[in-house]
Amino acid sequence: MGYHLITGATGLLGRYLIRDLASAGVPLAVLVRPTRRMTVDQRIDMIMAFWDEHLGRELPRPMVLEGNINEENLGLSAEQLAWATENIDSIIHSAASLSFYSTSHESEPWRSNVGGVKKVLDFCQAANIKKFYHVSTAYVCGLRSGKIMESDVDVGQESGNDYERSKLEAELMVRSAEHIESLTVFRPAIIIGDSKTGFTNTFHGFYAALQLGHTLTQMQSPDETGRYYAKSRFTLNGDESKNLIPVDWVSAVMSHIVTHPKHHEKTYHLTPLHPVQSRLVHDVLEATCNFYGSEFAGAGVELKDPTEAERLFYDHIRVYNSYWRDDPVFDSTNTQTAAPH
Repeated sequence: MGYHLITGATGLLGRYLIRDLASAGVPLAVLVRPTRRMTVDQRIDMIMAFWDEHLGRELPRPMVLEGNINEENLGLSAEQLAWATENIDSIIHSAASLSFYSTSHESEPWRSNVGGVKKVLDFCQAANIKKFYHVSTAYVCGLRSGKIMESDVDVGQESGNDYERSKLEAELMVRSAEHIESLTVFRPAIIIGDSKTGFTNTFHGFYAALQLGHTLTQMQSPDETGRYYAKSRFTLNGDESKNLIPVDWVSAVMSHIVTHPKHHEKTYHLTPLHPVQSRLVHDVLEATCNFYGSEFAGAGVELKDPTEAERLFYDHIRVYNSYWRDDPVFDSTNTQTAAPH
């Protein structure tokens, strides 16, 4: 068995894929960038030490390659490029930019989500790698409503932001790559932390709203019972569905599919069977932040005389406006067939 090269290995999903695939005995290589404070080996050593302690056993170590998806030949040295060409037979492309808006196609998210994908595909062609696992997003559907099929790709939909547009363009590029003989596409919804521990190392999207809510809570003074109270209104109905999925589930399903060839060459919506309603998110926020006084004003309602807290909240979450609505229904027939759990 040849090596599977994981891009985005130090991201939230990437580190779980390392854990699950290494546990399954899959030979792994990881493409990693150094930081100002840590070498690529140190970054992976830290991740592996975390999993060793968590699992109570030592996992097989991946081959660590220093590089960057935005560079030719992924920025690999001549020695590492020779090793990769000889040993890697598939790519699990998880690296992506989560920037929602861009000033130009030369900046993020376009640079990584489209330009980076092209560089990875060029590398595959040069290294004769014909098997590709692509991590897209369920939200390539854009602003569509109703039921979204796993077979749907470009149906003329309007995207909600540059992130969605860049991911759609990337998926179309991967699908049109003639040198890729086996393509499996994963479309996760909104990935949140571990279902058991709550662990996450990224705080975009869903967590940004939670962080902001907590910060605004701390601006208030608690009453005699210790509760924080401030009038605040959400421009939602309370019954909007949001497709939140824990990272450990996403990784488990992906790893199962990767290690079972009969499930390859399909598209998978990695989405929950039972989405979370916005009212439940609201109730959990109340309970965890001890913050009360908020209410649902109705979807799309323009608030009259907004409070300072309301102005701050909506100013800061403006970047996520396209998700401040009811989610579509994602068909997941392929996912339920391959991994009915």
